[in-house]
Amino acid sequence: MAFRAAVITFPGSNCDRDMAVALEKVSGSAALRVWHGDSDLPSGLDFIAVPGGFSYGDYLRCGAIASRSPIMRAVVAAANRGVPVLGVCNGFQVLTEAGLLPGALMRNAQLTFTCRAAPLRVETSQSLFTAGYEAGQTISLPVAHHDGNYFADAETLARLEGEGRVAFRYLDACNGSQHDIAGILNDSGTVLGMMPHPERAIEPELGGTDGRALFESAVNALVAA
Repeated sequence: MAFRAAVITFPGSNCDRDMAVALEKVSGSAALRVWHGDSDLPSGLDFIAVPGGFSYGDYLRCGAIASRSPIMRAVVAAANRGVPVLGVCNGFQVLTEAGLLPGALMRNAQLTFTCRAAPLRVETSQSLFTAGYEAGQTISLPVAHHDGNYFADAETLARLEGEGRVAFRYLDACNGSQHDIAGILNDSGTVLGMMPHPERAIEPELGGTDGRALFESAVNALVAA
């Protein structure tokens, strides 16, 4: 069965092609490209990706304007029906602004743009995005952001931790995120937001392959379903 994925593009997205290439290389099926001004998603989607970049120039707050784009109403509706959604970097910011994930991404604690490889610990293998990893496994993925400092109130943090919804955690506190959170899941495990870029680490030529298991996990779970 072909894997049917869509990648959303906003004005200012710059990782949408990388995301589409990663999805195609892992699944063997070309990802469908969807413009932010569209009102509807293609039918029969297995997976939606909201990529990194600087949507709308990061004016207002990062991801805030993109979260009000016409296509995001369809993305939220699809997520609420259980269609898996992955948001990376600016995509993570968009998903929090859209209310699909709790918390917010604030300016990095050191107030500088961070661009380098970041060591991470996989906190759970109990999701369709992380089943290809082992809990506690150490991996390395690129980060490139100015506003990746994850913040949530104490009650939300306790719920995320207690429900096993922290997917990835920084090992080097690269941006000041509370609890060193690098990626979180929604309560049903079908929406993942993360600041590191798995799509930039799927082949040795890119400097590493630690991101490939994330896409393989999703493709294997969804095609088998």
